[in-house]
Amino acid sequence: MGRNYFHLHLVSDATGETLIAAARAAAAQYQGVTSIEHVYPFVRNLAQLNKVIAEIEASPGIVLFTLVDHDLSTRLDQACEAAGSPALSVLTPILGLFQSYLGTASTQRPGAQHTLNADYFRRIDALNFTMAQDDGQAPENLEAADVILLGVSRTSKTPTSIYLANRGIKTANVPLVPGVDPPANLSKLTKPLIVGLFASPERIIQIRQNRLLALNADNESPYVDRTSVTEELANSRRLFNARGWPTIDVTRRSIEETAAAIVDLYKDHRMKFIAQG
Repeated sequence: MGRNYFHLHLVSDATGETLIAAARAAAAQYQGVTSIEHVYPFVRNLAQLNKVIAEIEASPGIVLFTLVDHDLSTRLDQACEAAGSPALSVLTPILGLFQSYLGTASTQRPGAQHTLNADYFRRIDALNFTMAQDDGQAPENLEAADVILLGVSRTSKTPTSIYLANRGIKTANVPLVPGVDPPANLSKLTKPLIVGLFASPERIIQIRQNRLLALNADNESPYVDRTSVTEELANSRRLFNARGWPTIDVTRRSIEETAAAIVDLYKDHRMKFIAQG
């Protein structure tokens, strides 16, 4: 192609989250080429679409869209063809597969996945719980959690907890601090899945150093001393092994990858808990 960037237009009749996730997953496969994203959420009438088309004509590139309105998607297809910008309706092949299997056409409901149903309120409840339990707060409520994450500082406990909460999983996280015993009730819990998170000393030190720089704090403390950090991690892993808790190495994992592994563990744990029930 001979270029190091391209314009990527993402047109949605809802929030655009579906498109952004799909587009970034695809763009990540092309190293050395940067996508310049243009995101257009809540495009639901012709006037809004015409503004989008004008921007596509000004900066031609790849166009991905999720427009359930047939007239709008047809208009966008025609405009992209005229502008020489390849366009793809991301949902069309998926909806076609659903229709062939279910034997019925879909109803046209822009943003249907964001309706205020029971699942939505379950996720809000999980998020409220998770924020209240962040960083070892309210240990007396740990039995009410679905998942509890343990680990030394900077093992991505909080962002992973929030990600899981957005999936409707009530998640508490407990920091393992040198010289401080973890909550005594951890060994007595029956309902939650307890997962230990750890990483390589190099990774932990790197993240902690960046944290100290951001705070303009002393960069010579035991917090970033290699011997101290290695001992912290070794102690945490001894605890995990002694209690028989599953562990996940987050050194090279994204938050999404760590959360996916936890969800798999949680499904198995929940089935066993129900069976013992």
